[in-house]
Amino acid sequence: MAKQNPKSKTAPVQQQTGKTDQLENFVADAAGQFMTTNHGVKINDDQNSLKAGERGATLLEDFILREKITHFDHERIPERIVHARGSAAHGVFKVYEDMSELTRAAFLCDPGSETPVFVRFSTVAGSRGSTDLARDVRGFAVKFYTQEGNFDLVGNNMPVFFIQDAIKFPDLIHAVKPEPDNEMPQAASAHDTFWDFISQLPESAHMIMWAMSDRALPRSYRMMEGFGVHTFRFVNAKGESNFVKFHWKPLLGVHAVAWDEAQNISGKDPDFHRRDLWDAIEAGAFPEWELGVQIVPESDEFKFEFDILDPTKLIPEELVPVQRIGKMTLNRNPDNFFAETEQVAFHVGHVVPGIDFTNDPLLQGRLFSYTDTQLIRLGGPNFHEIPINRPVVPVHNNQRDGYMRQTINRGKTSYGPNAIAGNDPAQVKAADGGFTSYNERIDAKKIRARSRSFFDHFSQARLFFNSQSDPEKNHIIDALSFELGKVKAVPIRERMLAVLANIDKSLAGEVAFALGLHIPDVPLAELNNSIPADGKREDYASANPEGSLATSEALSMAGTIKDTIKTRKIAILAADGVDEKSLSKVKDALVADGAVVHIIAPKLGEIISKGDKKIVPDESFLTAASVLYDAVYVPGGTNSVAAVEAEANALHFLNEAFKHCKAIAADEEAVQVLESTYFYKKLPAEYSRETVLREGVIVSADVEELTALFKEMIALHRFWDRENPRKIPA
Repeated sequence: MAKQNPKSKTAPVQQQTGKTDQLENFVADAAGQFMTTNHGVKINDDQNSLKAGERGATLLEDFILREKITHFDHERIPERIVHARGSAAHGVFKVYEDMSELTRAAFLCDPGSETPVFVRFSTVAGSRGSTDLARDVRGFAVKFYTQEGNFDLVGNNMPVFFIQDAIKFPDLIHAVKPEPDNEMPQAASAHDTFWDFISQLPESAHMIMWAMSDRALPRSYRMMEGFGVHTFRFVNAKGESNFVKFHWKPLLGVHAVAWDEAQNISGKDPDFHRRDLWDAIEAGAFPEWELGVQIVPESDEFKFEFDILDPTKLIPEELVPVQRIGKMTLNRNPDNFFAETEQVAFHVGHVVPGIDFTNDPLLQGRLFSYTDTQLIRLGGPNFHEIPINRPVVPVHNNQRDGYMRQTINRGKTSYGPNAIAGNDPAQVKAADGGFTSYNERIDAKKIRARSRSFFDHFSQARLFFNSQSDPEKNHIIDALSFELGKVKAVPIRERMLAVLANIDKSLAGEVAFALGLHIPDVPLAELNNSIPADGKREDYASANPEGSLATSEALSMAGTIKDTIKTRKIAILAADGVDEKSLSKVKDALVADGAVVHIIAPKLGEIISKGDKKIVPDESFLTAASVLYDAVYVPGGTNSVAAVEAEANALHFLNEAFKHCKAIAADEEAVQVLESTYFYKKLPAEYSRETVLREGVIVSADVEELTALFKEMIALHRFWDRENPRKIPA
C-alpha cells in the first residue's frame, strides 16, 4: 500500500488548513512506490540505457533516457539577480485586535482567524553559493495567504535603502556585484566599484551607516528585525487613508555577531543561518515576530523634517510609536527547497483591499520590476500557478494559456464583456470585497526631477550613528576602515571620507587615521555627482540640516531584549574523568530554559565520567568551533580538566570565545584550564557580581550560583565593552 505523506511533527493542528492542505495535493512521497516516467509508465531498468548490443551505440528511441537527461538539463532555473541565497519556512499570522478603523484588509480585522504565511530570508548581493555571514542587507519577505488573495510584504532587515529612485537600482546592483572583469569579490561590498558609486551618491549615506553596523551581521534570522522599507497606505471601508510603515519585531531580541567571528563562521559553516532556522523549527523552538505599524494620518504628511515618501529615511519611533498589532510564528520547514524556497515569487505589488501604494519613487519602480523578473526566472506568465505561489482562494479571470499552464479552463469565452457566459467572471463591487485604488488627487506636469524634500542626505545618518552605543560605533568605524581599506583607488577613499565628514567629524577622523589619509575639504554642493546632463549642480546640492532629535533609542541594538537564553547554543568542554554532577547540573538547567547544549570532547565516541558513566559527545574539537556557539562552560573532574588543558584546540576555543565577547563559565576545579588561556591574565583579580556581568567570565565551586549567573550572562548575549581593552590574539 502506498504511504501517506506525513505531516511535519512540528506543525500544530491549527496550521493543517488553508495553504498546508492545498500544498498537500502537490506533495509526492516515493516511499513504497514503483518508479515511473513523468507520464506514469512503470520503469523496468533505470540503470542502463538502451543500446544496440551490450557494447553498442545508445539508441535515440530510449525515451526513458531522453526524458531523464532532458529533465536534468533543465532542472535549474536562473537564480535571483539579488536575494539569490535564501532560506524559508511556513507559519501563521494572527492579528491581536480588529484594525478595521484603519484598514479593510480582512486578515487584519479578524482576531479569531489565522492567516498562513511563507517567509523567505536572504542575503542580497551574493550568489546562491555564497556564505550566510557576508556583511550585507538581509531580505525579509512574507507572503500572507489571505482569504482575499495573497499579500506580499517584501522588506529587509533595515528600514531604509541606498537609493531614492528605482531608476538607480540597476546601477547600485552592478556596482556592488563582483567586478565584471574578474568576477571578484563574491558577496562583498569591499571593493572599488561599490564605493566609487556610493561616494558619488550622498543619498546613500544613511543606508551605509546601517550596512556598516552590526545589523549587517545578524546572529540569526530569528534574531533580526524586518521592515517594509516603503511607506504604504491603509485604507478603511469608508475610503479614509492613513500612511503606514511596517515593522517586524523578533521576540528573541535583535542580536549580532562580531565581524571577525562572521568571517570565521563563513569558513566553518557557510550555511550557519540556514541551519539555525531549520534546526530551531525542527526542535519545536518556533521563531516569533510581532507585526508593528507606524500610522501617520494624511493630515500629517508634511509635518516632519523629512519626506515620509523618501525610502532613504525612517520615521523615528520617538515621533511615531510602533503599535504591535499581531504575531507571526514560523512552525514548519519546507518539504522541498527547490519547489518552495527557490520557486516562491514575492511581489511588492501583491496587495489586498485595504492596503495600497504611495508615490515613493523606489516603490513605484519595484511594482514593474517584480513581475518582469518572475516572467524570466520562473518560465512565463503562469508562475502564480506554482503550488507555493497559489493563493488559498479560487482564481477566476480571462487570462489563458502560456508556458506551463496548469489550469484547465472550461467554457467558450476568455474575454469581457461577454453575453455568451453572462459576463462571467463578474467584477466585484468595492463594498463586496473588490479592490479599488485609493482616490488620490494628482495634478502635475510630467517631469524627470526629484523633490527638494528628498535632498537632506545626512541628518538621519548622523542620528543613526549618534544613537549607537560606544561598541556599536567602534564596529561601524572598523567596518568602514576595513571596506575602504580594500579599495585600491585613493581618490575613491578620499571622496568617501568627505561624505563621512558630513555625518560626523570624529567618525571621518577615525576612518581617515586607519587609512592614513587626510579628510579632503569638499563643499557640500560638490558631493553629489548624480545629476542630469542638463542639470545645474546647485539645484541638486545635498542639504545637511541639524535634526531635532539627537538620538533614537530604537536604532541601537544595545537596548534589545536580554531576558532569555532560548535557542542559544552552549558548548561544554569535557573529557574522560569529567565530574558528572558538575556537567549534568549545568547542562540540565540550560536545556530546561530552552538552550541547545553540545558536549565537545577531544574525540568522538564515548567519554567515561568520574562516576564511570558513559557520555556521548556531540562534537570533537576537530569538527567544532567556538564561533558556532554563544557561550562556553568547562566542568570539573581532575582528569577531564587535565585533558582539556592539554588540548591546544580547547584553549584556542576559549581564547576565541573571549575575543568574541561571549559568556564563559568554569567549575572552580577547572580554573587551571582558564589559567592556561591568554585572556585569563587580563581579568580583574577580584570578582564581584558586577564584575562578572561586565566581563562575562565566572568561576565558582557553587554549581547553583554558577548556573544562575551563567544563564544571566548568556541572556546578555555579548560583553562588547571588553572588546577593546581586552583584545587578545586568537
